[in-house]
Amino acid sequence: MAAIVVSLASTLVTSSSTSSSSLFFTKLRSVSSLRLSFATESVCYRRGKLMAHTLARATLGLTQPVSNEISKISFAAKEIDVTEWKGDILAVGVTEKDLAKDENSKFENSILKKLDSKLGGLLAEASSEEGFTGKVGQSTVLRIPGLGSKRVGLIGLGQSASTTAAFRGLGEAVAAAAKSSQANDVAIILASSEGLSAESKFNSASAIASGTVLGIYEDNRYKSESKKPTLKSVDILGFGSGPELEKKLKYAEDVSSAVIFGRELVNSPANVLTPGVLAEKASNIASLYSDVFTATILNAEQCKELKMGSYLGVAAASANPPHFIHLHYKPSNGPVNAKLGLVGKGLTFDSGGYNIKTGPGCSIELMKFDMGGSAAVLGAAKAIGQIKPPGVEVHFIVAACENMISGTGMRPGDIVTASNGKTIEVNNTDAEGRLTLADALVYACNQGIEKVVDLATLTGACVVALGPSIAGVFTPSDDLAKEVFAASEISGEKFWRLPLEESYWESMKSGVADMVNTGGRPGGSITAALFLKQFVDEKVQWMHIDMAGPVWNDKKRAATGFGISTLVEWVLKNSS
Repeated sequence: MAAIVVSLASTLVTSSSTSSSSLFFTKLRSVSSLRLSFATESVCYRRGKLMAHTLARATLGLTQPVSNEISKISFAAKEIDVTEWKGDILAVGVTEKDLAKDENSKFENSILKKLDSKLGGLLAEASSEEGFTGKVGQSTVLRIPGLGSKRVGLIGLGQSASTTAAFRGLGEAVAAAAKSSQANDVAIILASSEGLSAESKFNSASAIASGTVLGIYEDNRYKSESKKPTLKSVDILGFGSGPELEKKLKYAEDVSSAVIFGRELVNSPANVLTPGVLAEKASNIASLYSDVFTATILNAEQCKELKMGSYLGVAAASANPPHFIHLHYKPSNGPVNAKLGLVGKGLTFDSGGYNIKTGPGCSIELMKFDMGGSAAVLGAAKAIGQIKPPGVEVHFIVAACENMISGTGMRPGDIVTASNGKTIEVNNTDAEGRLTLADALVYACNQGIEKVVDLATLTGACVVALGPSIAGVFTPSDDLAKEVFAASEISGEKFWRLPLEESYWESMKSGVADMVNTGGRPGGSITAALFLKQFVDEKVQWMHIDMAGPVWNDKKRAATGFGISTLVEWVLKNSS
């Protein structure tokens, strides 16, 4: 495909940029330092048309997000006497066993005993009066004079604490306490850490740091008034010290920053985050890390040349044109031992098309989160750009578009042809995500990858099966399953492997095309995965992750950033 190379200065972009595509393309004309591929045919015409159009859409309702400067928290690992630490809150992670007392109602745990002795027994007395028993979710912050710290916080860890989720929860609880008391300086220590190995301590400290960053963060970009958090520094006590632990804490900050980026993408409404703006966000990543990233953004004409009829069929009804996003990570030096693909569903809004979402539970008002898969992929790209793992090449791919309704739109009963030549009878326009992923997976396999993982908010059936906190995993490769689940053990995110029952494919056969895009209601998440399997090269190890449940936190009414931490861990496991 004929292409020209346009350069973009990295100074144009920051990871939290919220400028419109018009600003992006205006600046694009005058600078030079990144590789961004466009087709030679009528580039200026298409770019100008897109610029004017995106500006009109991005200001719908006069809504523009304000800059949401993420608070920088300084983390340090220290080995000092707990009673000597000075600051606003000394937070102690406490299990139920740690609260055991002797016949004199004194703590048996050495850390609590030392603190209580310094406070003249007030800690034991106050914790009893507060009814604190150390259960998960319990916390109490006490203002007791006698220590260098202004307050002592007891954070419940349950019967034991050994998982990433438990330690991340500790960090989140500390963040909540810091918000409540407007604390600037906090220290975190475990009442009992003797059972943790050196490596476990490093991973636990990393999880605590991650939980603190994510817990303190609030997405206030669309609020007229908001309070800025005051937390500036966190000392992690009793987990060791040295460069290895400092490296782990830096890693936690990098991944947490990427998770926040992913959350902001999903939280952004569809009148702000159009397919064009999502493509701009991807290009920003490549600009920021131009030493290891290149960005290719394909327009509708280029996708048509690649015969992406399945993807373009979904995009046909929207006034916002589609953007096919391809970020390519390659280490700046050294050999490449693994080539990976990450593909994310990128529906910036899903109305359902002519099979419009209606009735209770349809969640049409939340369909801005239908690009959660792309947020996971682009969030992982941001983290990988910061970490720069050696020995691994990664292709981050998103077929971004909207699924809307108009006279140009795809109708039930239409037949579309994917880029691998397979034909699809569209019996439900609300099963659109798999149609976009079909062409994205074909494109990914054509990049010479060895393994590919796709992520999508694909089916309500998976939410029914696994609930709101667990993603469904489908793969014919046991080896790939082991890799991703090992990564999830470190990230703390929850996945469950479901079967690829081949006999269910019977319900996906069409009388007039190669297949339909939906089967019956039973096993809906399985038949969706079987559909995607038709577009993956048999030589490529493939996994599909249905994240329709954990992409969104109903209680907080906000995105979770699910998948990013696991994807980063998986990429690192494949690096040298």
